[in-house]
Amino acid sequence: MTESTTKKEPGRLAVILAYFLIYVVWGSTYYFIGVALRGFPPFLLGGLRFSAAGILLLTFSRIRREGIFRGGLIRKSAVSGIILLFIDMAVIMLAQQYLSSSLVAILASSTVIWIMALDIPMWKTNFRLPAVSIGIVTGFLGVGLLFLEQLFHGGKNVHHEYGVVLLVVGCISWALGTLYAKYKSSSEEEVNDFAGAAWQMLFAGGMFWVCSFLGRETDAVSWEAIPSAAWLSLVYLILFGSILAYTSYIWLLKVRPATEVGTHAYANPLVAVVLGTMLGGEAISWIQIMGLCIILFSISLIRKPSGSHIRKGIP
Repeated sequence: MTESTTKKEPGRLAVILAYFLIYVVWGSTYYFIGVALRGFPPFLLGGLRFSAAGILLLTFSRIRREGIFRGGLIRKSAVSGIILLFIDMAVIMLAQQYLSSSLVAILASSTVIWIMALDIPMWKTNFRLPAVSIGIVTGFLGVGLLFLEQLFHGGKNVHHEYGVVLLVVGCISWALGTLYAKYKSSSEEEVNDFAGAAWQMLFAGGMFWVCSFLGRETDAVSWEAIPSAAWLSLVYLILFGSILAYTSYIWLLKVRPATEVGTHAYANPLVAVVLGTMLGGEAISWIQIMGLCIILFSISLIRKPSGSHIRKGIP
């Protein structure tokens, strides 16, 4: 998607609202995932969230007269949905059993670094620039610092480092899914952005349901005991996190430069930290603040010279 595809200049208010959604709402999803997990098991939460969001977005795509039942679109969306959404979101929710939502968001922001490191076709171009190499090394140092802190943080029965390892796996999966979407996308998919996103969510939701049934989560959960805050958080994640914020992201990529839209990578962890500490009462250490600053600094080094294109992220 390029600026040349824009037919007319978008309204200022619409752009501001869209940025609010991808900056603040996406950043807030880490906190609301934590609230929802107080009532829902992780795989059941993912199944409910992405199945509902996928159905609603597919209906919206049909109303827009998108071609929603194209074989190529569905096949590629299945791969992206499983690699990009299911694996990454599963490990984010599992990691929040060990880590605070603030720390999860800080570590998840390193996805940008993994995308650059794993984008093999662009190595010759990217690594000619010293800033990119410095940014990637610096970013990995920030992640390593946070891992060491968690390794020595808890007692014998509290394995905080497990959460860090899970998140690294999730970041790599998200990066691979992003690169798959980048290199395997076609002009047909560009026309069917919302339909493609809907199918990604539906395939991810299906995988969550499979894992939920295999883990017998539906048998163990007590529906009447689920607190109202968890239900409200689920609704928020469906409507605001998965639908409104993501459709705003797709629209912004069409009307604004991709490098500008990608600045949500800076805002999301900051919003998550603020909400986690103010609403969730989460403690954040100086080492975590330092790790956040290092990772954000590394992202700035990577993004400025390369203008890396980061797509299809749904926190």
